[in-house]
Amino acid sequence: MHHHPARLAWRDNGTPVSTKFDDPYFSLENGLAETRHVFLAGNGLPERLRAGFHVAELGFGTGLNLLALWAAAREAGVAVRYTGFEAFPMTAEEAGRALAPFAEAFPDMVAALVAQWPEAGGRMSGEGLEAEVIAGDARERLPGWDGAADAWFLDGFSPAKNPELWEPELMAEVARHTAPGGTFATYTAAGHVRRALEAAGFAVTRQPGFGRKRHMSTGTLA
Repeated sequence: MHHHPARLAWRDNGTPVSTKFDDPYFSLENGLAETRHVFLAGNGLPERLRAGFHVAELGFGTGLNLLALWAAAREAGVAVRYTGFEAFPMTAEEAGRALAPFAEAFPDMVAALVAQWPEAGGRMSGEGLEAEVIAGDARERLPGWDGAADAWFLDGFSPAKNPELWEPELMAEVARHTAPGGTFATYTAAGHVRRALEAAGFAVTRQPGFGRKRHMSTGTLA
């Protein structure tokens, strides 16, 4: 199963940027606020969280979305599960640098993620969290996964720059690995992505995006 190192550059404000996809990993304005708006609120979280709630993500990246989920679960007092799919894992050192801006707010959680960082895929755990990162091309890895997510974070790099993480066949696999009544959220409102998710069986809604992004998309498995 091939996976390749992430290729990173760093902006002056500390934001990591993928040189392969020419796309920042998170909002330059406020990464955590964007994650909470798009991926948590977009999936009806934290309100829907309960013990064993399972979130899956296309594009594990810096682990920021996992961090936000874990913090919300701790606040809600429940233990959650997480599975991330990542073709280009960062090193632990890169992850530590990317998550440094959030270490003050979540010191033990950031430290735990960096200490257990799955450079080649693998498991991480902590109080309130059981996580696994599956390294490799999601188009190869997701079909064989035996899980079903209650919520999906679709956070690959932009569809224009990383089309393979948004193709209709993969969106159909996302739907096949979604629990009944499960949801997805994504920052993109690209028409072809929405149509692929609708074709896969999701009732898709366009929502106000974060910051300067006008629209995002959410959906529920019909």
